[in-house]
Amino acid sequence: MDYDKRLMLFAGRSHPALAASIARRLGVGLGPVQLETYANGEVYCRFDESVRGADVFVVQSLCGTRDGALSINDAFMELILLVDAAVGASAHRVIPVIPWFGYSRQDKKSLLREPISARAIARMLESARVDRVLTVDLHTGQAQGFFSAPVDHMTATILLAQQLQGSVAPDTVVVAPDAGRVKLAKKFATRLGTELAILDPESTERRHAVIGEVAGRTAIVVDDIIDTGGTLSAAVGILRDAGVASIRAVAVHPILSGDTLQRLGELGLDEVLVTDTVPLPVGLPPWMRVVGCADLLADTIHRIFTDDSVSEAFGGENIRG
Repeated sequence: MDYDKRLMLFAGRSHPALAASIARRLGVGLGPVQLETYANGEVYCRFDESVRGADVFVVQSLCGTRDGALSINDAFMELILLVDAAVGASAHRVIPVIPWFGYSRQDKKSLLREPISARAIARMLESARVDRVLTVDLHTGQAQGFFSAPVDHMTATILLAQQLQGSVAPDTVVVAPDAGRVKLAKKFATRLGTELAILDPESTERRHAVIGEVAGRTAIVVDDIIDTGGTLSAAVGILRDAGVASIRAVAVHPILSGDTLQRLGELGLDEVLVTDTVPLPVGLPPWMRVVGCADLLADTIHRIFTDDSVSEAFGGENIRG
């Protein structure tokens, strides 16, 4: 009996541009799907063609749209319903592709009686019967443990580092903005071949706020997220006081809530380098540069579909622990 498995790619409404870029690289069309929000706020979806026996990949970042038409919670509910619809329509496998895993920062209890929201999101996805999950740069890699299904946890930091290679001054130092980003910054510094400095934004004395030599040097502040810009702003203040010559910033997920983009512009950074895991505002300033992650995601989707080794991409370095 001949049997050809099908790869079908669908886009939710949170980031259709990224889904379209992935589809072009895979050489497939985005599957037709009805998506709408009713007047009472309920989300509705329906696949317009059969998905029986197919490997169904649903691209949906857990974020709202820039025009406010879709909230992060709408995006999540839409993803859950798309998964449920695909499972109910006898898809062979259903794999959500979640470039930005919203709620991933809420991965532990900081205070009593708080939820571990990232774990709750994982449980809801599994209750909808996902077969595996593809995501990019979780806030902490340990959040993979919230799933019992396989998680393909890719990192876009290699793409960002590759963009900087060849333009890094000899005196450059990679900076972790706080203790929580040391592991990420260390890997980034190793890829660029630079030294590492660590900031302690909670230090009451500025002279104790920097671990490492930064005076007169070019600093690259590395974080996984820019949301309100508070962490980056604090880091810039400490580095300016320490006498750095110039500052660049790198982040995977440019959430850029509210007027963050305007406030970043007031920091006087030489460059902010980000990816497109979430939709970006229209009319980006010249100091912000975007590295697309569609190639990374398309390659990983193809490897999952063909049951090939995901870890072999980038020589295994694309996997983030």
